[in-house]
Amino acid sequence: MPGRSGPAPTLGVVTDGPTPPPGDDYAPTSLPSTGARVLAFLAILIGGLCGGLIGYGFTDLQCTDGCTGLAGGVGLAGATVGAVGVGVVSILALRAMGEWRTIQRRDDERP
Repeated sequence: MPGRSGPAPTLGVVTDGPTPPPGDDYAPTSLPSTGARVLAFLAILIGGLCGGLIGYGFTDLQCTDGCTGLAGGVGLAGATVGAVGVGVVSILALRAMGEWRTIQRRDDERP
């Protein structure tokens, strides 16, 4: 823009205050440990697998004419529902862990 001076605006940058010095043990995010995230991912996969097996088995038992296409479709829907359900619970658990860690750190810093 002609006639404009000064620094360019920064979009999408959010700061909560001063940046801690490097080497400090400060954690700016409440990100759960890698092990907890891997465990949550594995739980989502297992939940999807179980949902798919339940959906396929239930439909296969009900159908008498060998309708594997329908059983596969219901199995896929069951896998999706199972994975989404376990994913929601995993995200809530990981966020609760992060919040608990933040509260614990804040309580430890109080004199």
